Amino acid sequence: MLALLAGLLLSLASGASWRGVRGQESPPGSRFVCTSLPLDAAPSGCPLPPVPMQGGALPSEEELKATVLQLRETILQQKETIGNQRETIRELTSKLSRCESFPGPDRKPGTGGGRKEFAKGKDTMGDLPRDPTQVIDQLSRTMQTLKGWLENLEHQLRANVSYAALPNELREMLQRRLGDLERQLLSKVAELEDEKSLLHNETSAHRQKTETALSALLERVSELEKGSSAFKSPDEFKVGLPLRTNYLYGKIKKTLPELYAFTVCLWLRSSASPGIGTPFSYAVPGQANEIVLIEWGNNPIELLINDKVAQLPLFISDGKWHHICVTWTTRDGMWEAFQDGEKLGTGENLAPWHPIKPGGVLILGQEQDTVGGRFDATQAFVGEMSQFNIWDRVLKAEDIMNIANCSTNMPGNIIPWVDNNVDVFGGATKWPVETCEERLLDL
Repeated sequence: MLALLAGLLLSLASGASWRGVRGQESPPGSRFVCTSLPLDAAPSGCPLPPVPMQGGALPSEEELKATVLQLRETILQQKETIGNQRETIRELTSKLSRCESFPGPDRKPGTGGGRKEFAKGKDTMGDLPRDPTQVIDQLSRTMQTLKGWLENLEHQLRANVSYAALPNELREMLQRRLGDLERQLLSKVAELEDEKSLLHNETSAHRQKTETALSALLERVSELEKGSSAFKSPDEFKVGLPLRTNYLYGKIKKTLPELYAFTVCLWLRSSASPGIGTPFSYAVPGQANEIVLIEWGNNPIELLINDKVAQLPLFISDGKWHHICVTWTTRDGMWEAFQDGEKLGTGENLAPWHPIKPGGVLILGQEQDTVGGRFDATQAFVGEMSQFNIWDRVLKAEDIMNIANCSTNMPGNIIPWVDNNVDVFGGATKWPVETCEERLLDL
């Protein structure tokens, strides 16, 4: 039976192959021969195609278990996600209820208009669109809406909550905090005022120094514009006052600044008797004897500071050239007197702590009873003088010795002896002179 079935199958396969060849037909008189084959023998030349099983191979038990576990984990994750979303929905619903219960700016409390108006808007809890641009736009609109609600709530809270309704502890804490802030503010304002005052003082001092320097430069330019001096050197001249009158004098064009110390040096020659008179005087409004050097009558030479007197041990009425220097400082009123480079006297308590006032008039040869005038002929200087210089400090003894020995030329930094700075009146004269050479002739 089995052999018969195998033969039938072989014949069917051969017939199908023969029918599948286009244009080939069995010649007339041909026949088929069927040969029986054993079951375990493979047919040679006629392989049989494998017959597939319907539905495929059945999965194993392990694969089924793994699939079941994976489905169970997925279900648990979905359940957890749904629970989280429910919590979020409840929280947002609670917040929305609180917002609706608060009276808005355009409705009365308890009307419920907020829920209706909110329901009319777009459902922000729905699915977001998949387009990123639309997602961003929708989130922006939602944020703007929430921002508007928060601003309205803050405005209502500020309008409804008064300072009186605050608890006592909170009110006291706010008062202390305000007090601390007020004290800090006042302290900062005081510091700023101090800094402003200090800056103003520094600016004023700097401005004064700048103006002084500019004035000196302008005077120097003016001197240069006037041309050269009539003398060999601008400082090589002398002022002659030959008569004891009240109208011969010289005047220094420059004035003095406020001084706390000074040194006055000059060359002079006089043989007048009794007394040489007043080589120079400096007067300011309210004090005609601010600085005076005078020898009057049979009295010794005196130095006056603010009308206070100190007698100087100087002897110069021998008709020869002498170099005279006087120093003074407001500290304890210390003074020194030099003649021909040697210190002959010193003292203290001469107008101590009194500053020399600025803006006065400096006169050569006359003592002033008022600023710039009312000269007394009995106090006039008779003789010649040169190299009248003033410094705003006390010169060292060696500097004074070098000036007296003609080994150095040190013009005054406040009042220098130059031709353009000295005017003469009433018949006083200005002549060229070389004091060091004339002094050698006097020896």
